[in-house]
Amino acid sequence: MRRFRNRGLGIGISAVILALLLTACGQDSAAENKAAEGKVKVITTIYPLADFVRNIGGDHVYVSNLVPAGVEPHDWSPKSRDMKNIEEGRLFIYNGAGFEGWVSDFLHNIPADSKLKTLEASKGIKLISTAEHTEEEHTDEHAEEEHGVENEHDHLANDPHTWTSPASALIMAQNIMNALVQADPANETDYKANYEAYKAKLAALDAKFRTDLGKAAKKDIVVSHQAFGYLARDYGLNQVSIMGLSPDAEPRGQDLLEIATFVKEHKVRYIFFEELVSDRLAKTLAAEAGVETLVLNPVEGITEEQEKKGEDYISLMNGNLQNLLKALQ
Repeated sequence: MRRFRNRGLGIGISAVILALLLTACGQDSAAENKAAEGKVKVITTIYPLADFVRNIGGDHVYVSNLVPAGVEPHDWSPKSRDMKNIEEGRLFIYNGAGFEGWVSDFLHNIPADSKLKTLEASKGIKLISTAEHTEEEHTDEHAEEEHGVENEHDHLANDPHTWTSPASALIMAQNIMNALVQADPANETDYKANYEAYKAKLAALDAKFRTDLGKAAKKDIVVSHQAFGYLARDYGLNQVSIMGLSPDAEPRGQDLLEIATFVKEHKVRYIFFEELVSDRLAKTLAAEAGVETLVLNPVEGITEEQEKKGEDYISLMNGNLQNLLKALQ
């Protein structure tokens, strides 16, 4: 009898918790819908896209970014409530280039009568193939699949981290402006004016990267995550990565030794790590090579602290530039 009563109590508690969770989700959804009233509801998949939309959309848009602050996008996958959130929007913007593996199935299943418009923000950017990354590996001897544990990102045809270059961000911003005009033509004038103002800021950022990195004495950067291919290509750097396109893959011990040798031979002064994933490997390699570590932010997401400080894509990329210049002296 005691077990039966405890079991009943457990079921009762579970039911209460479930009810509270459902109520909270319902309240969150209702609050979001109220905040979005009279505005174009735009759903984005990663932080930089949300930031671009807010700058170009201004007061006419309500932006809902799927990945919460402090969460690494590679580790995130949509729940049923996220899919419902997308379906309730007027515009869904995703990076594309293979970054969001779940998107193709979602797009395929959108009802024919849906009013939801979609945008692949990376459209028009010259993509870097994974074959090119393989050729650029630090040893020039090993194929990419030999480095670390296999991950879905390491089987992509192209590097999806387009936004890490301000040059790419300029193309993405224009794509977003065009999509907003298409979704809400009544406010076309404002979208275009906001875009021109933001374009000027991105162009200034791009010019600063080109000028300052062009003067840098060194060109080799050693990073924990192979997320900076577009930045390296557009600004004349050579990216050497500990892990592949996913920040979760573990390299072999031999790989770490080879990179440590590269660091010593090329007089690399810093190993770069990122904030939303563990810095263990970067610090291990830095200790092995006798160098220090610095942050190089792939801007895939934003921390809660950065959000509170009012950081954005441009400020985070300016921070990256300062750390790059420090490392490349």
